[in-house]
This record gives sequence, structure tokens and C-alpha cells, in this order.
Amino acid sequence: MSNKIFTGKIFSYLLLASSLLISTAEVQAQHANYKLAAKFSPQKQKKMVFSTSVDAHWLKQSDRFWYEYETTDGKNWYIVNPATASKKLMFDRVKLAAELTRIVRDPFDAQHLPIDSLKFIKDERTIQFQVKSSIEEEIKPDSAAAKKDSTDKKSAEKKAKPKKQKKTFYFEYNLDSQQLTELTDFKRPKKRPGWASISPDQQTIVFAREFNLYWMDKANYEKALQNEDDSTIVEHAITKDGVDNYAYGGDEYSSLNTESKKDKKKRKSARILWSPGSDYFVLNRVDKRDVKDLWVINSIADPRPTLETYKYQMPGEKEAPIQHILIFDNKTKTSQEVPLVHFKNQDVSIWSGPRKKSDRDDEWHPYVWHGTNNYFYLTRTSRDLKRIDVMKVDAKTASASTVIEERLNTYVETRRVGLVNGGKELIQWSEQDGWAHFYLYDENGKLKNQVTQGAYHCEDIVNIDEKNRVLYFTANGREAGEDPYYMHLYRVNFDGSNLKLLNKGDFDHNMSLDDNNKFFVDNYSRVNTTPQSALYNNEGKKIMDLETADLKNLFAVGYKFPEIFKVKADDGITDLYGVMYKPFDFDSTKKYPVVEYVYPGPQTEAVNKSFSKVADRTDRLAQIGLIVVTVGNRGGHPSRSKWYHNYGYGNLRDYGLADKKAAIEQLADRYDFIDIDRVGIHGHSGGGFMSTAAMLVYPDFFKVAVSSSGNHDNSIYNRWWSEKHHGVQEHITEKGDTTFLYNIEKNPDLAKNLKGHLMLTTGDIDNNVHPANTVRVINALIKANKRFDFLLLPGQRHGYGNMQEWFFWNLADYYSRWLLGDFSQPVNMIEIQKDIPQTRG
Repeated sequence: MSNKIFTGKIFSYLLLASSLLISTAEVQAQHANYKLAAKFSPQKQKKMVFSTSVDAHWLKQSDRFWYEYETTDGKNWYIVNPATASKKLMFDRVKLAAELTRIVRDPFDAQHLPIDSLKFIKDERTIQFQVKSSIEEEIKPDSAAAKKDSTDKKSAEKKAKPKKQKKTFYFEYNLDSQQLTELTDFKRPKKRPGWASISPDQQTIVFAREFNLYWMDKANYEKALQNEDDSTIVEHAITKDGVDNYAYGGDEYSSLNTESKKDKKKRKSARILWSPGSDYFVLNRVDKRDVKDLWVINSIADPRPTLETYKYQMPGEKEAPIQHILIFDNKTKTSQEVPLVHFKNQDVSIWSGPRKKSDRDDEWHPYVWHGTNNYFYLTRTSRDLKRIDVMKVDAKTASASTVIEERLNTYVETRRVGLVNGGKELIQWSEQDGWAHFYLYDENGKLKNQVTQGAYHCEDIVNIDEKNRVLYFTANGREAGEDPYYMHLYRVNFDGSNLKLLNKGDFDHNMSLDDNNKFFVDNYSRVNTTPQSALYNNEGKKIMDLETADLKNLFAVGYKFPEIFKVKADDGITDLYGVMYKPFDFDSTKKYPVVEYVYPGPQTEAVNKSFSKVADRTDRLAQIGLIVVTVGNRGGHPSRSKWYHNYGYGNLRDYGLADKKAAIEQLADRYDFIDIDRVGIHGHSGGGFMSTAAMLVYPDFFKVAVSSSGNHDNSIYNRWWSEKHHGVQEHITEKGDTTFLYNIEKNPDLAKNLKGHLMLTTGDIDNNVHPANTVRVINALIKANKRFDFLLLPGQRHGYGNMQEWFFWNLADYYSRWLLGDFSQPVNMIEIQKDIPQTRG
């Protein structure tokens, strides 16, 4: 063959390869703007976006509250008196900085006050806080404890060596006299250890050890706070029959095999709930012995890989955990089991009691059940989730009675029941008419009246005013002309009269109502507005504006708000709501690829409604030169109608795909700058599942996908999520035996359909969505002779932890190459490296 012919053939092949690349992207190569995306890294955003909401700390002895708020001028601390509509600084920052400098001897200024752990004390005219200094002081460990934990003299000496920490200074500041006082002999109360379940009267402390329950009194608990290994601590066994995977506490969801053995004898949490009067406590003892094991291996553990074993029931499996509700008499330490078995493989959830807003700064909170001293409430749910019973349990007799029954042909959901006068009346959240509303029952479960009604969604009980018989609650979808997801606060009488909106405004609202139901703080924004905060009374009258977020640094580097849009679902009827993110250097004369960031639900949708920091997978990703879109889909969110939420029931793989496709098509028809021939899609977890499914169900529409940690094969995902949202069939034989049948379509089944570019990623120790989900797709793609890309993130759980920034740039790279045609990325991720100090070591 002559060189001329040979060269000609090479040239022909190059032309063919070039045409294939262009046909894939159908655009001339564009340069990805990594420089613009790099401006909005999480580390850089910390210097651009500070406080975006008022976090109210309501006080106990008045209607006042305090909060801290940070701007580009530093942090300020405010005290607000709603009764007088006044807001003032707690102290003069300049003066306080000077006084702290004199005492601590570290230089401080008004903009950089290192105040920590601020709280009100005494008559609530004095605050207490701490300041950490640059001085190092030694902490000498207890020598006896060090020797006990050591296996030889050398390790004992090593543990006995003093450790160092920064010295902490403690102060009190009187708001009236503006007097600062150093607390030289102050000893901060020891933090409650995670294993301690303390009775409300603080006289009994319950915990688990070696699968059994133990208790100690207050005096011995004080010893344990000083030294958990004090040999003089007296503790008492309550049970003796606890075993591994059928314990009374301390059996964590997932732990390293080596750590499980090492920590076997340590005190652990029993996860109990107390009666308000400390007479009883209740515990859910779960028998997981028959549930099958699952494993992950940490390949980068030092010095050798480690195995992690945990119990994990998969959909359709018959080996289910069995729950036993036990009530313990605190005086006698004896127990009774509550007879609750009604549905096979049922789930029982004991409600904890609501906490007061004014208790948030307390050093300690008792964990109490939802009820009275003698009664508490729980739910009993069938495995197929179509039947839920709200039940009342008598603590003295351990007897249970069904108060309210909920039944549907799809899964039933519920909220914590509201108690009026200790349970004389009940306020139940229910979707029984197709919308989420509240219903008033008497104590025996007889319906008195429907409290709210209409084509909108009630979300949660906020507070109950028993005296005036008023319910305060959140809801969305009621106000005409608004995005139906925007949350508002309402009040209504128990009889359903005088329903009133308390915070008007076409925004998404987040509220904090005080314990006395007199005032509330309202934080409100949209994705395209600056967050603001205001104070209102319980009639919806604005008392005063509080704050407006300081975003000047963010706008200074080129930030622009995204755009809100509305399209129709694939049925041409249902309204879908979304957000479009453009490059901040957007040019309307250009053509841009469009990518969708997806999370299909059904428990939520990946569509922001209020302002938040620049997110990696939306705002920031758009800066490389993309139009990024998030939009809802039928079946994707619980905060609309029950029909909308349950649309995907029985079709969990494909239910949202047609709507995602239809949304892009409509936007492309509206906007000339969207290139309908360059469509990408990406998502994490359920979004990873959906993005891969989109590539396989609509392979000629979606051209590029990045699917991270997807539950691609829901037959090996956890039973509770998968059986709930897809459905499981309960089958009862003629003999009365009950089995559960589960069948679902999976991504690996469609691997042969892949045409575009797909990158799969997973963490190798993901104990939520197991790596096997991704591996099964890989296996199917290999068998189908497909090219694809795969990234394994070593030592990472489901959220990717310290590799999130590295993952973002891989996501950007993939779209840059296959949608923009830019293959210029070097080996080094310079966008990360240039912000890391190149120090020694």
C-alpha cells in the first residue's frame, strides 16, 4: 500500500471520527468556563454568604427572644422584645472586645468576637458565654483509668501523658449594667454522654451494656461524668436475656466488626422514652436475628482493610425484624410487653413528645413519650403500609387500644397526633380525602369534625392553643397564583371556622412560633430573591422587620439569581414547577447544552423553593457553560395532592421520566438558546437511579448522564423505602399463611439500550445504597458490550464526605467533554490545588 493511499485512509478515518463526535454533540467545541465555576467553591462561599435567616432563641420568662446574625461586617447579637417592638444589640462589640482582650490577653476586635455557647441565665437579664484563647493548658487523664485500659506498662504510660488543649475563659455579662465578669472558678457542666437516658426527675439513668439494660442513680452518674471507668460506680442490671441482634439497646445499625468486639462491654444508648413523671419508660426491643447480613469493605483502612457487617432486609425477603414494645416500671424495674401483634411483619413507632421552643438552650432535655404520665401514643403499620392504626397504650396495664384507623389502596402516611388536654381530644393529620388535612376526634376515636378542607396540603401542627381552641399549622398550595410548594403559617379554630393566613407574600416561608402562641419569626425568600426575616403577632400583623441577608460579596463576583418556570407534565394537564440556572456570563445569542439535575422522590423533589447557597449540581455546574434545570414530576413530592404523590406507585423505575423529557422539550420550544440535541442528566441516590433509567428508556433524547450512588436495583435496596413507594403484595394462602411478593423493573434490565455517554460512581463503603447496585449495572453493561465510565470513591459513604469537591470537578469534566466538546482538562485538578496551601508535609 502506498503512503498516499495509507495517508488518505487515515484522513478518511479522522473525518469519520470527527463527524461521529460532532453528531454526538452537534456543536463546535466550546471552552468550558472552569474559572467561573471555581469562584463558587464551598470554601469561597463561606466568605460570600453568611446568615440567611433569623434563628430565634425564645426565652422562658417572657415573650422575648435573641439571635445572632452575621454579615460582611461580622457577627452581631440581638435581643428582641415583641411586646414593645424593639430590637437592640446585646452589647457594644467594640467595648466588649477591649474588655475581653484585657482579660484573655489575646487581641480581639469588634468584627471577630469569638463568643461561643451564649445563653441566658438567672432572671434573663444576664448572659453567659465562653471564649477560647491561644493559651495551651494540660489535661491530666485519670491514671487509674489509663492503667485499666492498657494491656502493658508502656501503653499505660503513653495514655497517662498529659494532653493539651486551648484554655477556655468563661464570662457573665449583665445586659442592664453592661458589666462583664470573668467566672474564674466556673466549671462548665459535663456534656451528657450519648449512652445516658436520664429520667425527667434526673434520679434514674438507664443505659445498655452487653445487650442488656442497666441503671444507676444520680450520685453514681455524677461519678461517671468525671470518669466513666471509676471502679466505685455502682450500676444495676435490669435484664439478663439480651443477646446480639435481640438486644435492649446498643445494637447500632452498622459498625466495624473489630470495633463491635472492642466496644462490647462499653455503656451504650438504650434509646428509651420516659413518662413525663418518671414512673415508667418504654423501649422497642427488635429481634433482628433472622434478618440477613450485608457487608462493605473499607479497602483503604490502616493498616489493613476492614469488614463492616450489618443487618439489612431487602424487599420481598421473609426474614423481617420483629418488634416488641416493653414498658418498664421505674420503681420495680420490671417490664410488661404490650400485646400489639396484628399485621405480619408490622412496624411499630412510638411517638416522642414535642419540645418547647424555649428549652432549646437548656443543658439537658428529657426524652419523653407523647402522652401523659399514664398513657402514650404509637402507630402500628402493616408491611404493605396500606393500614395504619393510631393506638393509645396504658402504661400501668400495658394494654393498647386502637383509636384511629387509616386505610388506603396505596401507602398511608401520618404525622404525630395532636393532643388536646392530655388526650381528651385528638387532632389527626390524614390524607383520607385525597388532600392532607386535620381532623378532630374525641379521646375514643369518634370523629367530631374535619378542621381543614379544600384542594391544598396541610403539612404539620405547629402549636395547639387549648384554651382558645385554635390550631396553628403549616400548609402549602392554598394561595392562588403562587407556586403550590411555598409554605405558609395558618391558624384555624377547632371547629374549622376562622381560617386565617398569618404570613402573606409570594415566598417560601419558614416560621418559628413561640410557646405562648403570641408571636412568630418569619424567614422568607424565593430562589430569585434575597432572604428576609420579620416578626409577626398571632393575628398576622407585622410588628417589625428583622434582617435582610447580606449578599453583596456574592453579587460582587458575578452571581445572578436563577429563573423560575412552569411547564406541563407529559399528560398536558398537570402543572410542573422548576428552576433554570444559567451561566453568569450568559449570552442569549449562543446555543447551550441543557442538563437536568434530578431526584425523583417520592419523598421530595430536587427543586429549590427558597434561596440557598450556590449548589454544586445546579448553580455552580451551569458556570462551565450549561443550562441546568430542575423540575418536579408527577409522583415526586408529598406536599401536593395524594394523587400527585402516589402517581409512581407500582412503576418506580419509569414514572417520572416522561415528565422530565416533556419539560426540556417545552423549554427548548420557548428559548432559542437551549440546544435540544445536547441533553444531559445527573443525580445522586434516587437521582442516580433516575438518570441512568432516563438514558436507557429514552436513549435518543438523553445523550450524557452522571449517575452517582444510584439504587439501580431496588430489589437489593432497603425494604422500607422500596416496598413503600413501589408497593409489595401481601398474599394470604388458604391455610392462613402470609407471604409478601415484590417485583420491580431495574436499570440492569435495559443495559442493552445504552447509546450515549454514561458515568457511574459510588462510594465503596456506602451502607445506605450498597455498591452492589452500581456493580450490577456495570455487569449488565459489560455483558451488553457497552462502553461506559466508572468512578469508585474509596472510603466514602453515601454522601462522598471529603471527596465532594473532587467529585464535582469530575462531573464538570464529563459534561465538558461530551456536551461541550472540550477535552482540555489536564491531569491535575488545578481548580482544587490552587486553593490549597502548599505547606511542608
